[in-house]
Amino acid sequence: MKLTTITNVSVDGVMQGLGGADEDPRSGFERGGWALPLFDKEAEAFLGQVYQRADAFLFGRRTYEIFAGSWGTGSWGTDQGDNPISAALNTRPKYVVSSTLTDPQWADTTILSGDVAAAVRELKAKPAGELQVHGSGALIRWLFDNQLVDEIILLVYPVVVGQGTRLFPEAGRDAALDLIDSRTTPKGVTILVYRPTGRPQYATATPTPST
Repeated sequence: MKLTTITNVSVDGVMQGLGGADEDPRSGFERGGWALPLFDKEAEAFLGQVYQRADAFLFGRRTYEIFAGSWGTGSWGTDQGDNPISAALNTRPKYVVSSTLTDPQWADTTILSGDVAAAVRELKAKPAGELQVHGSGALIRWLFDNQLVDEIILLVYPVVVGQGTRLFPEAGRDAALDLIDSRTTPKGVTILVYRPTGRPQYATATPTPST
């Protein structure tokens, strides 16, 4: 099973609080809701297609609770008719990495604790399909560090947020990426699909300036 991460980020790499003003105010974050004004029908259609091809979802606890409170057990999440995102999330298995969550209310949820790496590798060992990780920044960074990510999808919004949690830390594991696909929506959201290909190459000598 291919593990794919899907992340909405600003040009400066912020992924915190994209959906609403009060979605994630941790650490004094005051600029929530930066993505929605730029989320056009083409970006919506692309994400709908991505969700529909998922065979299962993997979440960190915070993102799981945000999704459960909106798309899942929230007042509007399960009543979206043929909305492709709602249909996928409410009909396919969900796995949440947590050592504290004990009684998830969203149907078809399995908690992963203990040896999470082994549990994820067991999911990836299934013969076919796609395991998707939406949001879940800390989990994505951990999966990336443990070389468990097969594909990275970034939706880059044309805005500099200037504060908030970023997808990748200032110091961390490096990786070379192959660009598989790219497109830009009418409101300027750049959709990038990458595949990790090992360590990047670095220049070994300083180029000589031309005269």
